[in-house]
Amino acid sequence: MDHFTIVTDQLDNTHRFYTELLGLEEGPRPPFPVPGYWLYAGKQAVLHVVGVDQMPEPRRGALDHMAFHAEGFSETLDRLDHSDTPYRIIRAPGDVRTWQVFMFDPNGVEVELDFEATERAPADWKVRGRVTASGADTS
Repeated sequence: MDHFTIVTDQLDNTHRFYTELLGLEEGPRPPFPVPGYWLYAGKQAVLHVVGVDQMPEPRRGALDHMAFHAEGFSETLDRLDHSDTPYRIIRAPGDVRTWQVFMFDPNGVEVELDFEATERAPADWKVRGRVTASGADTS
């Protein structure tokens, strides 16, 4: 897998979500004749964002969600809480037991963050977040 592309009519909100909340960094992008940016995880441009004035109809594709390996489980939850971004936490079943945090970006794309099972969770992790699998706020 090389990258995902998001088409958005919320370019600034999308940028803030992926850089300030999720820690991706804006990096080099070819001089395309449309607004947008490429966001990097390390040296890899993993997310291409294209800005449009109006979302296309019909929308293309059927992306269920995108997932990123992440670090800093407690700190990430604090950033999400501080920004009032609803999310849900799952402890994966089986032997590995990774931490998974799901939320929606400003465009309605579901994003999953996967943290190592060895990361220390806050004591209140079972009551943190406020979003169901359907995206509905439960607070």
